Amino acid sequence: MSVTFQDVLDARDRIAGQVDRTPVRHSRKLSELTGAQVWVKFDNLHYTGSFKERGALNRLSLLNEDERRRGVVAASAGNHAQALAYHGARLGVPVTIVMPEGTPFTKIEGTRRHGANVVIHGLDFSGSTEEAHRLRDEEGFVFVSAFDDAGIVAGQGVCGLEFLEDAPELEALVIPIGGGGLIAGSSIAAKALKPDIRIFGVEAAMYPSFSMRRQGLAPKCGGQTIAEGIAIKAVGDIPYALAEPLIEEVLVCEEADFERGVAYFATLEKTVAEGAGAGGLAALLAHPDKFRGMKVGLVLCGGNIDARMLAVVLNRELVREKRLVMYRILGDDRPGMMSKMAGVIGGLGGNIIDITHDRLSLDVPAKGAEFDILVETRDGAHADEIGRTLVESGYALRR
Repeated sequence: MSVTFQDVLDARDRIAGQVDRTPVRHSRKLSELTGAQVWVKFDNLHYTGSFKERGALNRLSLLNEDERRRGVVAASAGNHAQALAYHGARLGVPVTIVMPEGTPFTKIEGTRRHGANVVIHGLDFSGSTEEAHRLRDEEGFVFVSAFDDAGIVAGQGVCGLEFLEDAPELEALVIPIGGGGLIAGSSIAAKALKPDIRIFGVEAAMYPSFSMRRQGLAPKCGGQTIAEGIAIKAVGDIPYALAEPLIEEVLVCEEADFERGVAYFATLEKTVAEGAGAGGLAALLAHPDKFRGMKVGLVLCGGNIDARMLAVVLNRELVREKRLVMYRILGDDRPGMMSKMAGVIGGLGGNIIDITHDRLSLDVPAKGAEFDILVETRDGAHADEIGRTLVESGYALRR
């Protein structure tokens, strides 16, 4: 099934005035961080928090009257679900969503809040898709794939169209790949407007379905990734066929890369990105030499991250930067021991966040204790200074 640039233009006209045109801006801070010249398209600012609205609305708008009456069913980890639920409610189309077990609570509640019937079924996206197909066959619903659908791909292509219209100087786009709908549609639009633009995809190391298919290998996917929005075991046939000739390279990123991307969007751009949404920045952080000096566009494709997970990611980044450090000290269990250690740390400007004592581990002397002291520091050099001073003061640090 083919999707053309004209299909993308038609989708733009079809959804005009019903979906926000998200802003594009040059990021000086991310440019300084990565060495590239970085532009960001803030698709996290859509009403439902992700890029999925364009494709969902375009596909729903293509339903005939009988299909609208029967309603639609889809499998989704959250973003397609919320977009379909929201626009389905606007258009009076009943929506049923099957979500895998372990889907972030914020995405489940967001989908229900928009009026959809939510079914939790399956350990992963594949299991949810099987259940959605069963409901389609038994209930007469229209199945709307999150990505393997020409109407979805054409709608997602409006993202690339807007990006190049707002930042025509771009030399490359870096786009996360799950099922492939966003990169397929955006590549078609971007290449039509600027044939020499370079397209790079980003996948999570646990779910490299596009890159493995490109190599002629069976995908080996699985595991809990922070980028659950692109945790797809098999890229869609339609988007793969459309995108494969247009993509220069697919970059596979590790969990730490996605975490850093989420953290830097929060601390530098003052905006919220979910793991998949930070995929473009993750690729720049993991492969700085590939993009140095290049004018690069990043699609921040979603911001639906659970608040607890965002807090965990931000704290883990403080640990990576050694701004949160755990000092494990073996010492005598006697009065005044803790106050003296605290005096050393506080005297150097360290802020003690938490202290725990261990007197029962068998590798701790019966008359001793092991202290875990969590300290907030200024940076890595400050953390090392505190560690050295503790050792020089006679305290035994244990790693």
